Amino acid sequence: MSLHCDLCPVRDSAACSALETHEREDLARVGRMRKIRKGELLFAAGDENTACATLVEGALKVSAVDEDGNERILALIHPAGFVGELFSPFAHHDVIALADSRLCVFGRGDLDAALTRHPKLARALLRRSQEDLHETRQLIALTSRRSASERVAGLLMGLADAASHSPCHAAQSFQLPLSRQEIADLLNLTIETVSRSLTRLEKDGLIRRKGTRGIELLDASGLAEMAGAA
Repeated sequence: MSLHCDLCPVRDSAACSALETHEREDLARVGRMRKIRKGELLFAAGDENTACATLVEGALKVSAVDEDGNERILALIHPAGFVGELFSPFAHHDVIALADSRLCVFGRGDLDAALTRHPKLARALLRRSQEDLHETRQLIALTSRRSASERVAGLLMGLADAASHSPCHAAQSFQLPLSRQEIADLLNLTIETVSRSLTRLEKDGLIRRKGTRGIELLDASGLAEMAGAA
């Protein structure tokens, strides 16, 4: 499926936003739109990845399986995020859709040629890679929080920030891309503890749960304060 940049919901936040209109059109000619379903594998551990992609819609997880067969989520990819072996290797990790997703996909050779033609795209992708690395470190650091509620609050604030279209404010409401089991595995908690923590945050007036995965922030500053507790 061909790309239509003028209709892209992340055209102002993805790395390609650094390009002028004609430069973006040049890039679009060598890319294609790909849709994947929830649970579908985008890249598999051990594969030689010959493609790179920008996530347009949905959510992805980067995960690895330890020697005991347990999955470890290493990173979450949100819309405008970049995946592929360019600045960071993915050869030992699986990249899996957490929700039905759309991606702009580019062959590695085509993208390398585009980076040569448009050096500012390379700089933008490097900045994106650095931002993603920072978010991954924050995600890993959540398990060092003292209490379960602090860990869950930190994850919710990170997801609210990722769902926002503003660099200054978190999204007031969003859908959890992770199941309770995935949240528990990510934060090194049990499902029961995750549920109790969400209930506590709701009783404290910090959030409101809407349906199965909907989250509304009622007190973003209070949630951020709890998330920042050490």
